[in-house]
Amino acid sequence: MDIKDFKAGMYRAGHEYRYFLPEKINHSFVWTDEGINKLLERASLKLGELNAFSQFVPDIDMFIKMHVTKEAVISSRIEGTRTNMEEALSDKPGIDPERRDDWQEVNNYIQAMNAAIEELENLPLSNRLIKNTHKILLSSGRGEHKTPGEFRRSQNWIGGASLADATFIPPAHTELPELLSDLELFLHNREIQIPHLVKIAIAHYQFETIHPFLDGNGRIGRLLITLYLVSQGILDVPLLYLSAFFDKNKTLYYDNLTFVRTKNDLAQWIKFFLVGVIQTAEKGVDTLDKIVKLKKAIEEEEIPLMGRRAKQGLVLLHQLFRQPVITTQDAEKMTGLSRKAANDLVNLFVEKKILLEKTGYQRNRVFLFDEYLRLFDD
Repeated sequence: MDIKDFKAGMYRAGHEYRYFLPEKINHSFVWTDEGINKLLERASLKLGELNAFSQFVPDIDMFIKMHVTKEAVISSRIEGTRTNMEEALSDKPGIDPERRDDWQEVNNYIQAMNAAIEELENLPLSNRLIKNTHKILLSSGRGEHKTPGEFRRSQNWIGGASLADATFIPPAHTELPELLSDLELFLHNREIQIPHLVKIAIAHYQFETIHPFLDGNGRIGRLLITLYLVSQGILDVPLLYLSAFFDKNKTLYYDNLTFVRTKNDLAQWIKFFLVGVIQTAEKGVDTLDKIVKLKKAIEEEEIPLMGRRAKQGLVLLHQLFRQPVITTQDAEKMTGLSRKAANDLVNLFVEKKILLEKTGYQRNRVFLFDEYLRLFDD
């Protein structure tokens, strides 16, 4: 099918409302739009650069946690959750009780993402894997009563206070089995020759339109992008997340999804998606480059000046790239030092401005690897 001839779907009557029934997508797509081709070439190149760069970064697993955490914070923020990187990386007892539900949702997302990546080693990207991931995402917190791990059995809606004033009403739950089966077949159909980035752009649109869960659709839909790229070997490690781009361009994101449904404008959505890949991959390479330079600078310029503490200082530094928010008790465990020696080492890191104490207290102090954390700020 030529993309310009794409028909997104039709409206059908529900009980005192109309829902949108999307067309199935498990077929080939072609296009003559040169704009798509140019963006696709650039996006593929930038994604390749990100993947190649990640292979040469020492201890890349050390940095994946931070990228996953950032994704969890931003993807949850799109849904109204208010937690920052510092809070997400802190233990629950240290979080303001009024913000613990937000903290829980972000940490559920981190667990869901990590579990999904691990599960891809034994299970294909499928409706089963998506449900397993959703179950973890909504396992506790505000969504725990929204049937975690199960596709909805009732009508949902987007925007508005009820079906009567909803901005968009997805397909009836009775339509889901057929639509979700079609989506899964599309993701794994090797007979249709569609570049992976275009395929996942279309799949993301379709998932958001189906809206198969009572809650958590946006987060799962965004996570689906990364899972697909990893499952297809496009990315060796999960380092590309589009939530920051979607959040920065939130109005355009929702408008472009809407225009597919109202104007059949799939081409514009694909272009927007590819721009997101380009900008996000560029940002990813830049962040990784800065991380490597920061690590090298501290190792070569600060650690050698620590004298007899240099060996354990290097151990602590490497642990900080995994856990950039710590207490002196954490430093004890990380280094194997006594309480006093760990405290002295942390104080030395503060003197050298590697760590920043954030509480101002004399006891129960919390320290930030601030320069590292700021690399993940948008």
